[in-house]
This record gives sequence, structure tokens and C-alpha cells, in this order.
Amino acid sequence: MNKLKPKITFEEFTKIDIRIGTIIKAKDFKNAHKPAYQLEIDFGGLGIKKSSAQITDLYTTKQLTGKQVTAVINFKPKQIANFMSECLILGIVNKDNKVVLLQSKTAIKNGEQVS
Repeated sequence: MNKLKPKITFEEFTKIDIRIGTIIKAKDFKNAHKPAYQLEIDFGGLGIKKSSAQITDLYTTKQLTGKQVTAVINFKPKQIANFMSECLILGIVNKDNKVVLLQSKTAIKNGEQVS
């Protein structure tokens, strides 16, 4: 059973900018400590952002290209090995301890905000 995280206010939650984007490029992240991919994600009018993602168990780079994802785009960039990650794609760790991406069943315009 997962422990609950500390409570936050609604105002704190509204500071998180969650958007829809489409992965336009995915490649193996050879310098990562744990298996990961380097992704380039198109957020429409908000531009293209890079992300490092440990999602190699369930997805190949070929499967990821063209896939829409949900991501937090307003974290400060984070240096991961020789790569600067600019956003965090969202997923759920399943019972087998593998990350399943959060996705919509229908296509959504890149850059749309999750509310």
C-alpha cells in the first residue's frame, strides 16, 4: 500500500502546468545510470521540450515516436548525465514495477492544458 504524500493547497496544485504533447523523437540514453530514453516532445505553440524517461520496459523508441503523452512542463530543467531534461512525462507504476504512460484515448491538440 502506498503512503499518502503531505497535503497541499489547491493554490499549490494550480502552479503545476500539465500539458499534452507528442513525442517526435526517441532514442536510447546511453549515459543514464538506469535504462532510459531521451525524448523530444512537441507541445504545439509552447515549443519542443526534452525529457529523460525510464520507460524502457514497456515501450520501444519506435512505439514512442508519434505517441501523445501527459507531462509537467514547468519544472526547472534538471541535468541528467550529459542531458538537460526540461519536462516530466507522467505515468503509473504497475504491479510489475513498470511505468505505464498516462494517455488520452482520443487525440488532443499539442499544448492543451490538463485541468
